[in-house]
Amino acid sequence: MPTYRFPSPTEHRPAPANLTPDHHPTPDAPAPDHHPTPDHHPTPDHHPTPGTPAPDHLTPANLAASDSTADGSGPDEPAGPDRPDPGGAPLGDRVVAQPGRRLPAYRAVIFDFFGTLTCANRRGRQHAVVAALLGCAVEALVEVLDRSFYLRATGALGDATDTMRWICAQTGVRPSAADLRAAVEARVAAVRADTRLRPEAVTVLRAVRRRGARTALVSDCTHELPALLPRLPVAPLLDAGVFSVQVGVCKPDPAIYLAACHRLGLAPGDCLYVGDGGSQELTGATRAGMTAIRLAAADLDAHLVFNPDHGWTGPALSSLTEVLGLLDVPPLRLDVGFRAGPG
Repeated sequence: MPTYRFPSPTEHRPAPANLTPDHHPTPDAPAPDHHPTPDHHPTPDHHPTPGTPAPDHLTPANLAASDSTADGSGPDEPAGPDRPDPGGAPLGDRVVAQPGRRLPAYRAVIFDFFGTLTCANRRGRQHAVVAALLGCAVEALVEVLDRSFYLRATGALGDATDTMRWICAQTGVRPSAADLRAAVEARVAAVRADTRLRPEAVTVLRAVRRRGARTALVSDCTHELPALLPRLPVAPLLDAGVFSVQVGVCKPDPAIYLAACHRLGLAPGDCLYVGDGGSQELTGATRAGMTAIRLAAADLDAHLVFNPDHGWTGPALSSLTEVLGLLDVPPLRLDVGFRAGPG
C-alpha cells in the first residue's frame, strides 16, 4: 500500500535518518496514553513517559543557529507541473516571497491532526468489517488495538501487513493471506470513515499560506493516516508532515517536533504549534522551543483524549479560524487577549 511522504523543500537539508530513539518499545511494554486517534479507545493502563531526547545535532539551539534559506513568505503560487520528491510524492503548492509583503510573526504553523484539523473522533461501525475479515469478534479486535497503540504508532511492529499479522496473533486467529490483505485495506477505510475534517480546515490552511507562513502536520498515528492522507483536501496545503509511525517516536518527545522544524528549514522559535492537548503535545511543543496554543473547540468534549495537558495554562482558541489572527501577534505577547486553556 503506498504511503504519503511530504517532500522536504529542495532548498533545505534532508531530514536526518536517526530520529528514532535508542530503544524501541517491546510488545509487552505498557501502552501509553496518547493523542486520540480513531483506532483507539481509553484504557486505564496507558501511561506514556517522555521520549528520549532529540539527537545532539537536532536540538532547538542547533536549529535556531542553522543557516536556513527558507523565505516562508508570499501567497500560494498557481499550480505548475508537480515536482516529485525522492520518494515520488507530488510537491504541494509552493509558497514564495512577494516583494514588499510583510512577513508574519511566525514563519510556520504546525498542526496536530486528530481533533485539530479533524472534528472529534470515535471509532465507527466499519471497524466491524476488519474484525469479520480476520475472523474475530470486534470486541477482541478493539481490545488489542487499545493496548497496542504505542507499539503500532511508533512503527515497532513493522509495516501495515506485519502489524495486522501481529494483531491476528494477539486475537488468536489465522486468516488467509487474501483476507489479511483485505483487512489491511479495510483498516484504512475504517479510519478514513472516522475522519471528518473541520469545515474550516482547508480555508485556514490556505489562508495561512497566503499570509506567507508555511504549514506542517505532526501526528501520533498508525500506518493508516499516511495511507489515507493523500485522499484528503488538506494534503496539498501542507508543506511538511511528520508521522510518529514513520519517525519512531510519539509526542511529547521533542524529536517529533524538531523533525518538523528540520523539514521546514526553520528554528522552533519561528513556529506556532496548534493542538487539542492530547499526549501532552502542547507541553512537548513548548519544551521543543515552539509557541504552543490549544484548540478548545466545543466538539472536543466528545473527543477521546489521553494523557492530556492538565497543567497547561497557556492560551486557547475556540476555532481554527482564530489562528489567522495570531500570525501578526509578536511571539512574546501571544497570551495577550486570549483566554487560558482549561486545566
